[in-house]
Amino acid sequence: MSTLATADVGALLQLVPVRRAGLALLLAAVGLPVIGVIIVGLDIMPVRFAMMHVALFGIAVGLVTGLDPMLCALVACALAGAGVAPLARTPDGLSGAMGLLMSLAIAGALLLLAVSGVNASGAFALLWGSILSVGTPDLIVLGALAVVVPALFWWRRRDVGLLLYDRELAECSGVPVRALTAALLVLVAVAVAGAIKLTGALLVDALTLLPALAARRLGSSLKSITLWAIGIGVAVNLTGFLLALWLDWPPGPVLVLTAGAVVLAVHLISERRTTSWRAPASASPPSSH
Repeated sequence: MSTLATADVGALLQLVPVRRAGLALLLAAVGLPVIGVIIVGLDIMPVRFAMMHVALFGIAVGLVTGLDPMLCALVACALAGAGVAPLARTPDGLSGAMGLLMSLAIAGALLLLAVSGVNASGAFALLWGSILSVGTPDLIVLGALAVVVPALFWWRRRDVGLLLYDRELAECSGVPVRALTAALLVLVAVAVAGAIKLTGALLVDALTLLPALAARRLGSSLKSITLWAIGIGVAVNLTGFLLALWLDWPPGPVLVLTAGAVVLAVHLISERRTTSWRAPASASPPSSH
């Protein structure tokens, strides 16, 4: 195992691609863990897998047409997220649709690449990420997510809290459930696409789901869980990235292992609360403050 001296790591941090990568991870740590809270709260785990495949299809479209592959991936995921929103009345309603979407997306991507004769290495390289190739458009997307996602949570925190707590209770309370669910699914889809270059499609959970899983153990309300998720995301992303530079290892797997270690450590701590914020519907609804 090779390691770099502290001075060498400091020299690496002066390089523009490395600094962009660090900034991208910092921006991702603000918006993407909140997306993880949404995924866990809505119990829509299959969605993130489907969006990885849809993103690959969008990248293939970009390679074939000569357009920006990541832009095509973002558009494809946003359209797919909006398209499956009507099926999100229950998690079961999404499961079958996500399986079909995954199959069609990967088949479409492979067919496009095969028929066009385009070199597929660029598309499949994103399965493992390419964090040092982060450019200005990627930073813009991550920056937008870092602003829009927390802002939506704060602006509609009561509605989001009720929706994640109990869909039927939210409907009875006048929450625009369908519109809000569609908006959240689109954000989930765009976030997955936006994170692909950082860790790769196969490891995107390090930036979204794992901080949220750890935060659920530490927080006692939706607000505290969200703040914990962001704090854990910042700590994991910066620590994992610096550790990857020091060890001269690929950042994606190191980020996953760092986040996983935090989740395991947190779950060794005695649970602070007796009930989850996603308690049975018979309980009183969670406070949005």
